[in-house]
Amino acid sequence: MSGKNFTDKKLSIEKLDLIANEIRQDIIKMLEEAGSGHSAGPLGLADILTALYFDIMKHDPKNTEWEERDMFLLSNGHCVPVQYATMAKAGYFDSKELLTLRKFKSRLQGHPERDYLPGLENTSGPLGCGLSQAAGIALAMRMNKDSHRWVYVMMGDGELNEGNVWEAVMFTAKYKLSQVIAFIDRNNIQIDGTTEHVMPLEDLRAKWESFGWHVIEIDGNDIEAVIDACAMARAIVEKPVVIIAHTVPGKGVDYMEYDFHWHGIPVGIADVAGAPPKNEQAKEALKDLRTLRGKIKNEGSN
Repeated sequence: MSGKNFTDKKLSIEKLDLIANEIRQDIIKMLEEAGSGHSAGPLGLADILTALYFDIMKHDPKNTEWEERDMFLLSNGHCVPVQYATMAKAGYFDSKELLTLRKFKSRLQGHPERDYLPGLENTSGPLGCGLSQAAGIALAMRMNKDSHRWVYVMMGDGELNEGNVWEAVMFTAKYKLSQVIAFIDRNNIQIDGTTEHVMPLEDLRAKWESFGWHVIEIDGNDIEAVIDACAMARAIVEKPVVIIAHTVPGKGVDYMEYDFHWHGIPVGIADVAGAPPKNEQAKEALKDLRTLRGKIKNEGSN
């Protein structure tokens, strides 16, 4: 099969920032319509997925089985609204379909289901499976002598509580699967509170290094830093790479940022301390995003 590299035409960082902000607005609209789903994580990941889909990865929205494509796996599948919104923006499907999130017979399930939507590379299943899936794909690529392709996998930091993650960490390092580039969304929250309260993870960098991985640590809400980190990761040989990406949960929405209560709920259904009334939550979130939290005066819709 032939394919066209979507990222052949590079966009400016300023344009990528605008795309990420539009993706965040779509996430709010999707979650409000669905009446269920996760808010904080998807908002925090918009910059990384924008960088991947619009700059870093080789992929073709019109040819989802292109044999030369890079692959993206979402292990923390509850964050899938950000992947759907990014894929729609990149042209995989019409953005009108975003409002079917979590609805009966929708292709946009609450966790990614690869058989439903072309362009999804994995079904996330229980937390902790994504790195194993990535390792298996990378091993198959090696066997097929596909040395020019990359497997990007996103994991949540709370997900690292799962023991099977560390089995995959050992496997990937043992076989030197350097085509695996793993991200950890280090936003420091999970459904029951902060990660360091629920199950401490630090020293996270030292843990991964002790397992034989090359570790890069970045601001995950800085698109240029994400692009540079992936370029560095692709230059590392004989080791898999993990990028610890420090992100702001609820990024861009003032009343959500850093608040773990928004990990697993959408706008419009819950009373959360410090948040607007339920019927005003989506409106206030979109106002924050459209005005970059008051930095610009134009409050028109995108």
